[in-house]
Amino acid sequence: MIGVFHPGSSVVHRMPALAKLGLLAVAVTATALVDSLPVLGVIGALTIALFALARIPARVAWRQVAPILWVLALAIPLQWIFAGWEAAATMGGRLLLAVALAAVYTLTTPVSATLDAMQVLLRPFARWIDPDRVGLALALAIRCVPLLADLVREVLDARKARGAEGSPTALAVPVIVRTLRTADHLGEALMARGVDD
Repeated sequence: MIGVFHPGSSVVHRMPALAKLGLLAVAVTATALVDSLPVLGVIGALTIALFALARIPARVAWRQVAPILWVLALAIPLQWIFAGWEAAATMGGRLLLAVALAAVYTLTTPVSATLDAMQVLLRPFARWIDPDRVGLALALAIRCVPLLADLVREVLDARKARGAEGSPTALAVPVIVRTLRTADHLGEALMARGVDD
């Protein structure tokens, strides 16, 4: 769900990232505190309306929400057994809504705007932490998630070509080695630009 900005010119896209972050925090907190299924249904309808207002295609929205369904497929039956169907439905609704609300944010906000918003939030604490360094660390983390996914995919393809598909070692060792090598190159590039000062 990182770096999945879907360009657009809707009201939701144009809203400042800092305001969206605040509204997201409020909405997710409110959703977590709700115990009523009808109220969760209303929040769900509002979330769908947000996707529509942002003009996010259904298939794009579905790709963001679908991964949580595997978790819910395991968690809801267990919750049902131990706490009853209403608690299971409430828990499932909360998780699904939290992911959907976060998806609205990530689909309508570029990563650069999120990083700028984080730096603004951290400015009052500049006496204790460097907002620019935190912003850089977040940018690197966000960039490294898809980079690591690409590394794993390349190693899986190479492993398949060698016929070593069943070997965990044939996956783990090359991924670790390539990840460390990439981290070294990244560290050297940052030092060359004076980031270690």
